[in-house]
Amino acid sequence: MSQRYRLTREFQEHNPEKLISLEDCKAYFASQSDFTYTSVFTVKGATTMSIEGDFFMWRYGDVQIPFRYYQGDIYVSGSNPAVLPRMMEVASALQADVTEG
Repeated sequence: MSQRYRLTREFQEHNPEKLISLEDCKAYFASQSDFTYTSVFTVKGATTMSIEGDFFMWRYGDVQIPFRYYQGDIYVSGSNPAVLPRMMEVASALQADVTEG
C-alpha cells in the first residue's frame, strides 16, 4: 500500500493565505518544465478510469505522477521514492507543510 501525502497551509498561523489557491499552483507548476496541467487524469489497467479535477502531472522518466489540487491542498502518492524530495521542493515553493493522509 502506498502512502498519500497532503501539502497544506492549514497549520501555519503566520501565513495569512491559509489555502493554496489553484492560481498559485498553476503559476508555480507552469514554471516547472517537468510538470503539465490536466483537468482529467486517466488510469489505464484491466479497466480504464478517468477522474476529473485539477492535476499537475510530474514527468519522472517514463512515469507520470499526479499531484492533485483539491480544495486548497495538494495530494500526492508516495509510492515512488523519487516523489518525496520533489514533493518537499513543491511544498517549500508554495510555503506549505507536508502531512500524511
